[in-house]
Formats: sequence, C-alpha cells, structure tokens
Amino acid sequence: MKKRIVLILVIIVMLIVIVFMLAYNKNKIAAKNLPAKTGDIRIPVTIYTVKSEIMLARLVKTGTLAPLRESRVFSASGGQLQRVMFSLGDHVKKGQLLAVVDSRLLALDLQKAETNAAKLERDNNNYRELLEGNAATPEKVAGIQQNYNDAMNLVQQIRKQIADASIKAPDDGVIASRPVEQGTFIGPGTEVASIVNMSSLKVQVNLTEDEVYKVAKGQKIAITTDVYPGRIIPGVVTFISPRANQAFNYQVEITAPNDNSMPLRAGTFVNADFSKKTERKVLLVSREALIESTTDAAVYVVINGKAILRKISVGINYGDELEVLGGLEEGDKVVISGQVNLKDSALINVIK
Repeated sequence: MKKRIVLILVIIVMLIVIVFMLAYNKNKIAAKNLPAKTGDIRIPVTIYTVKSEIMLARLVKTGTLAPLRESRVFSASGGQLQRVMFSLGDHVKKGQLLAVVDSRLLALDLQKAETNAAKLERDNNNYRELLEGNAATPEKVAGIQQNYNDAMNLVQQIRKQIADASIKAPDDGVIASRPVEQGTFIGPGTEVASIVNMSSLKVQVNLTEDEVYKVAKGQKIAITTDVYPGRIIPGVVTFISPRANQAFNYQVEITAPNDNSMPLRAGTFVNADFSKKTERKVLLVSREALIESTTDAAVYVVINGKAILRKISVGINYGDELEVLGGLEEGDKVVISGQVNLKDSALINVIK
C-alpha cells in the first residue's frame, strides 16, 4: 500500500516537472519571437539656414513688339461692294480710298430729294412774298418752311450715305487683313480691312514694385532681339502704369522707331535693357536642399527634431543658391544631405 502511494506521488511530481518545463520552454520561445527593442532611430543629416541677402541684378525685361497703332476699317453703309482697291500687304495712306459700296440707287434718291427741295424752296420764297402783301397766312408760310427744312435734311442724309459708300483708310499703315471680296453684299458695320501702323513699335513689359520706382518716363532704353544679333534699337519709356495689376506688377510701355532697312514685325520677342542695376532683398535657399525639380520644388524643414516635408516655390538662380518666392521664411533650417533616407516627420540627428 505504501509502495503504491509513493508511486503515485512520484508520478504526480514528474507530471508537475514536465508541465513546468513545457511552460518554461514556451515562454522562452515566445520571448525569442518578440521584436527587439531598438529605441528611437535618428537619421544623421546636415542642414542649411535660410537667409536673406541684398542682390545686385541688371534690369533686363523680355517683351513682345506691338504696332504703334492698329485700325479696323468698317463699312458705314450697306450694299454690294462695287470696287475693292487694296490687297493684303499693301501700304496705304490716311484718307486713301479702299473700297466703294454701290450707291447708284442712292444717287437716284438724291436727285429726287434735291428736285423736291428746290421746288419747296421756290414755294417758300413765293409764299413769303405773298405774306408781305397779306395774300397768305403766316401758318401757311410756316408749314411750307418746315417742309423745305425737312427736304434739305433728307438731301444731307442721302449725301452722307453716298459719302459713306466710299470707304477710306483711317491711318497710314499696311493692310493686315481683307475679310471681304469685290461683288459681295455687306451690311453697315461690316469689317472691310485692318491696318497696322508699323512706323514705330511698342514694347510692353511688367516691372515689380522695387523696379518700377527706378524707371522714369522719357528714360532711354536699349532694345535687342535675336532676329538682328548685335543690333541695338533705341527706345524711350512713354508710359508707366499708375497702378499695379492683380499680380502686383506695373505695366511699362516703351516706344521705338522701326528701321525700314531692318524692319521688325509685331509679335517679335525682344529684350529691354534699362541700363541700370537694381538692388533686391532676396530670400535664399541652398540648391542642395531641393528633393524635386525647381518647377515642383520641395524641401525637408527641421522642426522639433523632425524632418517635415514642405512644398516651396523658387525664382532666380544665384549659382549654388535659389531665390525663394514662397514656403520658407528667413531663419528656417532645411536638410541639405541625408534626404535619401528621410520620410515626412522622420526623426533626425543634426551633424555639425
């Protein structure tokens, strides 16, 4: 009996030992499978402090040439175009006859109106003589006088319509468009031609607030173009806008002569050199800080030990540095090395 009890106790102890060992091994295996505690990983980087500097820049602006004047010629009367006396590219003078609208019916109407007016004029004179002899009433004379005035007004109107049938050039220049053909029917207000006066040229450029106060009306400007390399066209500032546009720029207009020996055409790109160097306060960032192209620029800004991704806009290139137009302020610190290992809000360690 005692042997049996001892055997049972031994078996129980062995079971307890086995259970303990199994539990111990399970905890040991589980501990091995747990991820290792590595702590905060900080990526080493070097930084650049955004700064502002006064930069010297030569004031050269790009613009396009525009004609001195551009006139659109409209018909004041309607009818068939009896004659068209110009072609595309023709040089015309102010007052030159360009086209004639058929006015033969108007000539007949004028003849009738003049005949009627002449008759009423005689009647008016006769009745005035009768009124002096008390052979006519004042009311009768006043009525005939009114009829005569109406007839003369009609004569003047028809004469004006006949004069309007002759379409003349409103300005000197070159025919740039001819939207009508001889023999076609046109109505009043139909465009017959456009005339471009290229005796002088205009260049319109936009200046910033800092730049516009360094330019004066009447100032001489050197204009150059790739069309005629080495040629300098003398220009003069003829207009400075008194107010800025929505982009906070001021429009400046320059007028220059057009040399017939080397003519220029409207729409040609030119450079306007104001022959002055201007000082500008510019916010600068290192080119190395950019992680995208200049058209889609972004940098990592250091804030509270983290690298924060931020979009910025850049302007003029100053060698190893770029002008910052937006997205950064003076004193901001940006990462210039180590970006390849960074993500937005990554922890960093700044290396001196």
